[in-house]
Amino acid sequence: MMRITPVGMLLTAVMCGSSVHAADVAAGKEKAALCIGCHGEGGISQMENIPSLAGQPDQFIQWQLVFFRAGTRKNEQMQPIVEQLNNDDIRNLGAYFASLTPPKAPPDDNPDLSNKGAQAAVGRRCASCHTDNFAGTKAVARVAGQRQEYLLKALHDYKSGVRSGGGQAAMADVAYPLSEEEIEALAHYLAHL
Repeated sequence: MMRITPVGMLLTAVMCGSSVHAADVAAGKEKAALCIGCHGEGGISQMENIPSLAGQPDQFIQWQLVFFRAGTRKNEQMQPIVEQLNNDDIRNLGAYFASLTPPKAPPDDNPDLSNKGAQAAVGRRCASCHTDNFAGTKAVARVAGQRQEYLLKALHDYKSGVRSGGGQAAMADVAYPLSEEEIEALAHYLAHL
């Protein structure tokens, strides 16, 4: 018999809400006023180690907000904000950020490092979850064009166990064997896609 955890119940409630509670992008945009201070206008972060949310898959945003709200993903700045969010807010924020144009990648200032990152991405089969263009899908993050220092932080956090993956802990398994050189190359490559 399958056991459902409290986080699983929360996630199910958010993801499987009735069609009467369809996501409202306009309401998401209004609620996103809470997010602008860190994640930037239009979901494009200008702050170090803060991810851009524009163009992230709807379900990915929803899952992360549920994980923060449930306390399974911890962040001192996020905690007081997510505590204010109800399930409709989470659905609306997911739809809003997914509707935005993703950040434009900066010009690649180190193509050799990008080539090493591309090789590492193939070797670690990153595209099998993040898609061939690394735009993410469903509950899997868009990593193409994400801030480089945030990607570095996320990979280090997965490698050290500070952060676990989403529904499955795939990222911890992928990141643990990465060398520091591979992490730097992957972060550079993905940030410049």
